[in-house]
Amino acid sequence: MTDPQRPDPYFSEENTDSTPHPAPSQRPQPGAHYDPGALPPLRPDSPYPPLPQPSRARHVTSPVQQPKRAPGSGWRRVVYLGTGKLINPGESPVERYQRELTLRVNQPLRGCFKIGMLSLKGGVGKTTVTTMLGSTFASLRGDRVIAVDANPDRGTLSQKIPIETTATVRHLLRDADKMTRYSDVRAYTSQGASRLEILASEQDPAVSEAFSENDYLRTLNLLEHHYNIVLTDCGTGLMHSAMKGVLDSADALVIVSSSSVDGARSASATIDWLEAHGYGELVKRSVAVINSVRPQAGTVDLDKLAAHFAARTRAVCRLPFDPHLEEGAEIELERLTDDTRLALLELSATMADAFPLKTR
Repeated sequence: MTDPQRPDPYFSEENTDSTPHPAPSQRPQPGAHYDPGALPPLRPDSPYPPLPQPSRARHVTSPVQQPKRAPGSGWRRVVYLGTGKLINPGESPVERYQRELTLRVNQPLRGCFKIGMLSLKGGVGKTTVTTMLGSTFASLRGDRVIAVDANPDRGTLSQKIPIETTATVRHLLRDADKMTRYSDVRAYTSQGASRLEILASEQDPAVSEAFSENDYLRTLNLLEHHYNIVLTDCGTGLMHSAMKGVLDSADALVIVSSSSVDGARSASATIDWLEAHGYGELVKRSVAVINSVRPQAGTVDLDKLAAHFAARTRAVCRLPFDPHLEEGAEIELERLTDDTRLALLELSATMADAFPLKTR
């Protein structure tokens, strides 16, 4: 398991601004008590203690002392079960950290949150990151999550989960006028074990090139009535016709970079292009992902790489190399390493911090 106290300044409890985010070890610990010195003094004639002051945090600690949670793994679990549950050492720091991240992933979401997945360079794992992020959301949240393949060059998103239908986004648009219920749309999607659904792109490049901005907006208009989170896996070109529709509609972006110098330069060039074309505010709501597609990072200083993107985006998340992903086949969350699953939980929580508190 990954040490939850590792120095990583890119994950925050709340979505506030673009300032550096505190490391997990710097976060307020759950169960903290109110500071009596911060409360107003008692009135001389009042027989009652003062009430706690309102908190601005999203989650307010209950004044009722909660029993220890049972440990889920490790020596703590062995002791707990070995003593017939008489001795409860409580959760490990890693388990507590994972639970806090899961609570953030499950923040309430009203309406539909749209995420654009971008990269100018191929081979950095953008489609893989799209599938893993969507799968993590779908497996932890109770609402519906779908990933749309908007790659004009025969995208591979549909290869990341078991295929249930040969229908594509083109078929969905052809029959859009007949769809009124979720079950109508579901007939055109494939669903993985995580409950993530995928809407495939047209596999004929000559046809998929004609997928226009208007086509994408029609697709999105249909999906946002039935899904709470829509991820769009874009192609490597920023100038193809559907891209404007993706960027104009997105609530947030995930900009994927590999851990190599050329991958980082391409990701940085993506940010340059977005800022130069009027999407600077969208960049500020974006998350940069440094995806290690190879076992070794070589001579690249990942800390400096992360600092570069942290200065330009809302947050930076790192995904470690994972042998299961190297296969390039269908992705199963259960086969990922503990480090990868924790990193995905951090990425999902970071994205969820951007959920709007009110309906637009």
